[in-house]
Amino acid sequence: MDKARPAFEPGGKLHAFRSVYDGMDTFLFTPRETSKSGVHIHDSMDSKRTMTIVIVALLPCLLFGMYNCGYQHWLACGATDFPFWEMMLYGFLAILPSIVVSYVVGLGIEFCVAQWRNEEIQEGFLVTGILIPMICPIETPLWMIAVATAFSVIFVKEVFGGTGYNIFNVALVTRAFLFFSYPAKMSGDNVFVSHDSILGLGGMAPDGFTGATPLGQVAVSGAQSASELSGAMTDLSGKAIDLWQMFLGLIPGSFAETSTLCILIGAALLLATGIASWRIVLSVFAGGAIMSLIAHWCATPTYPASFLTVGEQLCLGGFAFAAVFMASDPVTSCRTNTGKYIYGFLVGVVAILIRTYNNGYPEGAMLAVLLMNALAPLIDYCVVEANVRRRMRRVPARK
Repeated sequence: MDKARPAFEPGGKLHAFRSVYDGMDTFLFTPRETSKSGVHIHDSMDSKRTMTIVIVALLPCLLFGMYNCGYQHWLACGATDFPFWEMMLYGFLAILPSIVVSYVVGLGIEFCVAQWRNEEIQEGFLVTGILIPMICPIETPLWMIAVATAFSVIFVKEVFGGTGYNIFNVALVTRAFLFFSYPAKMSGDNVFVSHDSILGLGGMAPDGFTGATPLGQVAVSGAQSASELSGAMTDLSGKAIDLWQMFLGLIPGSFAETSTLCILIGAALLLATGIASWRIVLSVFAGGAIMSLIAHWCATPTYPASFLTVGEQLCLGGFAFAAVFMASDPVTSCRTNTGKYIYGFLVGVVAILIRTYNNGYPEGAMLAVLLMNALAPLIDYCVVEANVRRRMRRVPARK
């Protein structure tokens, strides 16, 4: 890399691609440049290291998603034998094309924009690129992922100035774009379980097979009581799903959102390293738990999801994943400590409200986080203004 540097410096024959060279160099190695004047704080935790830690925290969810993808496929095919490594390989091959498409499209756009603006290439998309396939159903067509990724990177990130300037979470906007543009491919019974064999692995799911998520089953169950609702949530073999299965994640759902256990492992790493705010994560779960209790106390057959217990609400769907990896995004969340409590609490409350009282949309976490992304600056403003007023009252009046 050092030998090639002169060609990319001003005056070199490849100087037009300086930002591309710089992006590769800083990704592979620690830059040698140091500050020559002024006062600077040197910290080992730069954006590249931050993104690397987040990716490591996502690995438990990614690995479990590969296993669960294969497991659900084997169940759909009516198998009685579940070979671990074959299921893992099947899940890896199923998600790999989506990851490749996400990175190629997103990084390609970021490289082009950096060239056009003559700026450095930021590392923000390293996390976004892997989040996008992880929060989408496994059967999402690749061309849809490419279109949605391009839309989000251009109109949600780059037009605002790039990494650190976007007001909405880029990965969640990608999913929202897919959900509202291609709802048939983002909801229903046929999108959360892989149907076809891959390179001879697995089999073919029978025609007419359905693999609805537990929340999807709840929405159409018509349950009149909590006991009826428990019987309505079944796995692909027809057996009832209990809370332990929900916590482990051996259920249909978006690729990496099903296992609360793996999400909590990732949360422990993010909190221990200070990457995620414990105030936000704790407040999201607190808001979701309180709203779940209220909904359960006021349960009515009109809204079957209101019969779900607190544990079921927190473990099902993308709630836990959104609490740990989406709501805690430092770019799109609140900055003030008090604001973080308010922001996280409202994310939890709104997610359960949408999930429980909208039978046509049996989720809620995605829209809750995006709504609070929009309100985060207002929350911070109100907190700062309240603090200013409180301090002004302590200032003695001038005579």
